[in-house]
Amino acid sequence: MNTMTDLEGKIILVTVSGPDYPGITTRLMRIIADFNVGIRDMGQAVTHGLLSLSFVLELNSGDQNNSSGAVLKDLLFEANKLGLSLSYKVVDSIIKNENLQDEKFVVTCVAPTLITSIFVADLAKILADHQINIERIDKVSPDEFSSLEIVTSIPVSLNWDKLKEELLKVSTLHKIDVAFLKDNVFRRNKRLIVFDMDSTLIQTEVIDELAELAGAGEEVKAVTHRAMNGEIDFDESLRLRVSKLKGLKQEKLQEVLERLPLTPGVEEFISTIKGLGYKVALISGGFTYFSDALKKRLSLDYSFANELEIINGELTGKVKGTIVNANQKAILVKLIAQQENISLEQVVAIGDGANDLPMLATAGLGIAFHAKDIVRRQAQNHMSHGPMTSILYFLGIPGPRN
Repeated sequence: MNTMTDLEGKIILVTVSGPDYPGITTRLMRIIADFNVGIRDMGQAVTHGLLSLSFVLELNSGDQNNSSGAVLKDLLFEANKLGLSLSYKVVDSIIKNENLQDEKFVVTCVAPTLITSIFVADLAKILADHQINIERIDKVSPDEFSSLEIVTSIPVSLNWDKLKEELLKVSTLHKIDVAFLKDNVFRRNKRLIVFDMDSTLIQTEVIDELAELAGAGEEVKAVTHRAMNGEIDFDESLRLRVSKLKGLKQEKLQEVLERLPLTPGVEEFISTIKGLGYKVALISGGFTYFSDALKKRLSLDYSFANELEIINGELTGKVKGTIVNANQKAILVKLIAQQENISLEQVVAIGDGANDLPMLATAGLGIAFHAKDIVRRQAQNHMSHGPMTSILYFLGIPGPRN
């Protein structure tokens, strides 16, 4: 290590560690300011009550009073008084890696129970294999070790498709959800949440429930399965399935409505985001009879779905008006964002079926929630293991409000 008398003009990395408490940064920075020494970089983290603080100093060259060396001496004395360890070393320059993109990305990990060491090891290996550098790791959940935010810098030549495929595999293996999000001004500034209804906001496909009452359950379920996996045209499948409901009494719709099972965490999730000023919309390829009731029950701001034709208290087997299909869902997302005067980057879309993919792609953050395999592979991000409240961590919100 250089002596303190020959450090003029050098760039010095100072590292401070020890028990954390308020006032440490103030006292150390005041010393640096008193010596008029330039600070060029800084980072701090606290893990289990222990501080790790680093900063880069650019010492003055040609310093007649040798104050550059004196600043380190005073920092050492002050750290000792504070019960901290301080070390320093000369570094060659302010480092900038030209192979890395300027934008930062955050890997958000959310576990239904606890984050495990083997998961972190596997995830870190994937990042290293893709030359992604970990810059900071923070626990997000206030109490249990169930969520992490990992700030990363990424190479210019990153193979996004390969990375996404490998992150999906490690997520599935460990049953821990992983999102890879751009760390820009919009990440914590979302303003609109858009839900699909069937198998997303609720834990069933309404049309399948109606078909059971109409005596066409198995036939309609098979068509629904193919439609949600993108195997057949949605409009065609909807008309075919609705035709099987012809003659069903309107009161049967009410029976289905009264027993609709909400997805775990939905009420807490919506209550939390509404309390933070978010707008919430429901855009469904299902039916207005159910979406409008859910809008009222959950205090949603918007609801769009298909309208069943009912004459003399019976379903005619037809749908009225324009079908809310995949393209219409994406269009409606844009219209709502325009109505609310917000950027599409501030929209979060949540769905599970192939007909949700355009909507998920239109939103700044699209999340395939407990989705079909084809949707998980194609969507920007997925949430496959935890309750709906887990999505709060993707938004930088540390859990539901009590």
